[in-house]
Amino acid sequence: MNSRRIKTWAWVHKWSSLVCTVFMLLLCLTGLPLIFHHEIGHLLGTEIEAPKMPASTPRVSLDRVLEVAKSKHPDRVVQFVSQPEDDDGLWFVTLTPTPAPTEDFKSVAVDARTGEVLAQPKFDEGFMYVMFKLHVDLFAGLPGKLFLGFMGLLLLVAIVSGVVLYAPFMRKLEFGTVRREKRPRLKWLDLHNLLGVVTLVWAFVVGSTGMINTWADLVIKYWQYDQLSALLAPYKDQPVVTVGERASVQKSLDAAYAVAPHSKLSFIAFPGTAFSSPHHTTVFLKGNEPFTSKLLQPVLVDAKTAEVSAAPKLPWYLTALLVSQPLHFGDYGGMPMQILWALLDIATIIVLGSGLYLWLKRGNSVPLPKAREAGAPSPQQPQQAAAVLKERRP
Repeated sequence: MNSRRIKTWAWVHKWSSLVCTVFMLLLCLTGLPLIFHHEIGHLLGTEIEAPKMPASTPRVSLDRVLEVAKSKHPDRVVQFVSQPEDDDGLWFVTLTPTPAPTEDFKSVAVDARTGEVLAQPKFDEGFMYVMFKLHVDLFAGLPGKLFLGFMGLLLLVAIVSGVVLYAPFMRKLEFGTVRREKRPRLKWLDLHNLLGVVTLVWAFVVGSTGMINTWADLVIKYWQYDQLSALLAPYKDQPVVTVGERASVQKSLDAAYAVAPHSKLSFIAFPGTAFSSPHHTTVFLKGNEPFTSKLLQPVLVDAKTAEVSAAPKLPWYLTALLVSQPLHFGDYGGMPMQILWALLDIATIIVLGSGLYLWLKRGNSVPLPKAREAGAPSPQQPQQAAAVLKERRP
């Protein structure tokens, strides 16, 4: 590249990096404990587990589970019910003042075998809750998510521009070179470039999936408008089916399983909630394989008759969203992948911190000899380094 193009790319890299770096550092720091949220929950004693019983122990009806949960909060309505991924002996019932989306919710954990209440966990407080909210939306709801999504976009721009700049300024150095005998700033520059290029693919994947995740609310609303509206046209303008008019929830679940017999339950959304319609109980099923377990199959069951109305296939954009969420946190490969994700996250924190250091020290450097030792970039142009800035989750 000629000098003009290099200066242009350097300007793009410098400002895209500087604008998003502080927020990317926040996301990396908050994302690190989220990788091990299950393990931390066990350590803190906040993780709820069903008592060990023989696998053949019969389950109580889901209707009974909901009845028990609602008895703890009779003034509320059941919005969702779900089971943990690795424990089908436990039900989590979410109750809210109205079916509409809200932050005011109560959770009740019920044993699926005995129908007894095991706990009423509070998911809206504690260390992990604070980490999660900072990581997802900065406690600012949808505007916070969209803002972090924009920061994720700037991160991707910084990564691409850093790659473009890496080759022309590092071509005279062997890969992995860190000139320890030079000034501290030059050593940090080499380390910054090395960690940046080594973690390049991971950073791009995590950055892009994190950005996609920030669009989740908008993507779901578009899916409801784009596809569900046609399926629900016969029920247009009908009021929400009241609890007294509804058929057995267990019967509705059995009807959904009949449509996809080799599936597992992810969660159930009740009439009038964000993931259902006023007239349906929507059962979201998932596959049994590592990959298909992240994909959902919605089954719309008539809330009055417990008959299946439709089982639409998810469009590509919702599939992309569902795949990106576990990939962002390294949920596909168990503990080995979690450890790898954590190590790469720590490397990213070093890259981000060193990028800030290089920027802050830009005016305190002594010019290098005119030959530019071993082809290194001039200290007066810190943006010429391949400062590949990365993140864990916008």
